[in-house]
Order: sequence, then C-alpha cells, then structure tokens
Amino acid sequence: MRLRSTHVRVASVAATLVLALTACMSANSAGTNSEEITIGAWYPLTGAVSASGVPQRAGADAYFKMINDQGGVNGRKVNWIVKDNAFDPQQTVQIARELIGQHKVAAIVAANGTSQAEAAFPFVLQQSKVPILNELGGLDSWYTPPRANLFGTQTLYEDQAAALGEWVAKDGRKNVVVVHSDPAAFVKVAQAAESVAKKSDPSMSTSLFPVKFQSTDYSPVISQLKAKSPDAVVLILASPEAAAFLKEAELQGLTAQTYGYAPVAAESTLTLAGAAAEGARAVQFVKSPNDSDAAVQEFRDAMTKYEPGQPADFIALWGWTAAKVFCQIAKTVQGPVTSESLAKAYEQAKNVDPGVAPVMSFGPDKHMGTRDVQKVVVKDGKWISEGTFYTPPTR
Repeated sequence: MRLRSTHVRVASVAATLVLALTACMSANSAGTNSEEITIGAWYPLTGAVSASGVPQRAGADAYFKMINDQGGVNGRKVNWIVKDNAFDPQQTVQIARELIGQHKVAAIVAANGTSQAEAAFPFVLQQSKVPILNELGGLDSWYTPPRANLFGTQTLYEDQAAALGEWVAKDGRKNVVVVHSDPAAFVKVAQAAESVAKKSDPSMSTSLFPVKFQSTDYSPVISQLKAKSPDAVVLILASPEAAAFLKEAELQGLTAQTYGYAPVAAESTLTLAGAAAEGARAVQFVKSPNDSDAAVQEFRDAMTKYEPGQPADFIALWGWTAAKVFCQIAKTVQGPVTSESLAKAYEQAKNVDPGVAPVMSFGPDKHMGTRDVQKVVVKDGKWISEGTFYTPPTR
C-alpha cells in the first residue's frame, strides 16, 4: 500500500508540473506565430474625450497598415485589436481581460489614458505579465522607480510643464499666471510649471489659477485674470478649453502671451479659436505635422492613403509615433515575439529614432524613452516647429 501511495503522489506531482509548464508555454506564446503579431489597445472612441481618442487611433492604425503593406515586422503582419473604453477605467479593465484572455495579445500598444491604464495595471502588468507599451498619458510615479513591463515614449506632462516654466523665464516674463483645470492631475502639472519658472527667475511673480474642468464660459476667468495684469499665462488645459480661453482673452483685450503644454498644441485649438490663437506658444513631444522633413511627409502621405477621413494633426502623429517606435523595437526581437521578448527588447533598446519625435533609449532602470520636447508657435494659422528637440530642466 505504501508503494502504491508513493506512485500516486509522484504521478500527481508530475501532472501538476505538466499543467504548470503548459500554462507557462501558453502565456509565453500568446500573441505570436510565424505570420502575425497580435497586440491590443483601448481608446475613448465615443464620449467627451473621443476628440482625442479617434485621431490618435487613426494615426497608429495608419502606421500599422503601412508597415503591413511593406511586409510587416520581420515578415509578420501586425494584428492590432482596438476596443472602445469610452475613457472609463472599469470598462478598460474588462477590455484588458478580453484582449489578454480571448485575443491572447502579446502586449498593449499605443493605448490612451492615465487613470484607465492604472486601473488595468494589476491584471495586465502584475497578474498576466503582459507589457503596456507607449501609452498616451502617464505619471512620474509610473517610471520612478521603473515598473516591470511598463515602457513609455511620451514626454511626461510634468516635464512639458518644466519646459514652459523655463521658457517664460527666458522670455523675460515677470508676472506669470498658470491657468489649469481643477482635477489633481492638472494641479500637479501646473505646480511643475510654476516651480521651474520661479527656480529659473526668483524675481518672477507666479500664481496658480484653477478653473472648473471642461468649463466653456471663460468670461469671468478672463475678467479676474485682467485684474492680475499678467504678462504671460501658462495654459494647462484641454484643447477646447484652451480655445475658449484664447477667444475670450481676445474679446476682453487680455494681451498676455500664452504658453501651453502638448494638449493645447492641437489642430482643434486653431479650429475653435480661429485668429485668437495667432502667436500662441506651446511645447510638444512630436514635431509639427506641418513640417517639411521626410519623416513628417511620410506620416502625411500615410494618413491620406489609409485614414483619408482623419486630418494629419498632432494627435494623429502621437499615435503614429507610438506605433512606429513599437515596430522599430519589435524588429530587434530574435525568435518568437512574446510578452517576455518584447519587454526584454525594450529594456535593450537604444537610439530608437522615429524621425517625428525625439531619439529614444531605454534600459533596465530607464523605462521612459525620452524627456525631450519641441517648441511650436502658431504662425499664419498653423503650428510651426521652432528649433529642435531639447531636454527641459530638472524639476
């Protein structure tokens, strides 16, 4: 009886090991075969934030379609599965479960949203060990210290704000007001702009001015600002709100120079604000889509061919950049393209040049590819790049 019991225990242990090995092999092989690489993303394609989600998805989709027409990534076509989360964190968690459980994606690539991604971190990054790559949005805490399987390509909003703080100081501004939406995420960015401005020029007077998120009536805001007599206003607002600010400022005769972070530098700002946007300054983490260099022209041509209904604007270029960096790094993978091999490839990626964005480098202790920004200014109704990418001061 003792001998038989031992055989049973050995058989049971062996079966458990086989099941564990099978599950491990299944997880490691998710999203890959000899013909395609399956990846996924979540986007706000409906709802109030769809004005950002739709063009960003279009830009990434244009790049993936172009690369597939050119033969794919090392001969494998990219199968990019996109689902609408309506900018809702809980819907994002459900989408993550579908993408990983049903579609067996190797990674979440070029998706959209900070709080949305954070809600999915426990399931995606920790439980499933699936990387999230090139998410639009993000916080400093995502990358300091680095989190396993999380890699970014978008210069953080706090670093963009630092660049604005330095810019107003270099322009000799002495009375600067930072106008920002009231949610905590905007407050932190506004504080970074104010802090660096004061550090750059201690004699400068600075103040924060919160406004209700998604406010459309900026008449009382401008009236109160005029009483402060600023010579510069930093805008930490979404594009529609920035446009409403610019129009009301022109109407009431507020002549302070405006500076905005990347969401302000959008085609929608120009469309909504019209002539009131002329001369506005901002920083971006990509070149202007109006630039004449070859990399930007390739983007415009691809948008015309693959997404003819969507303007080739800044937000589409954000998506294009995220998709392009992913493909450039995925090409370095030797063998199967899996969750594990993609994360390893990102950690080893150096001097990745998407042409339309800063050159990026990663490492085991550096999961954010760049801190660089690009200055852009509205001239004759168009956002135009000024100078080249540069690194903002330390916050």
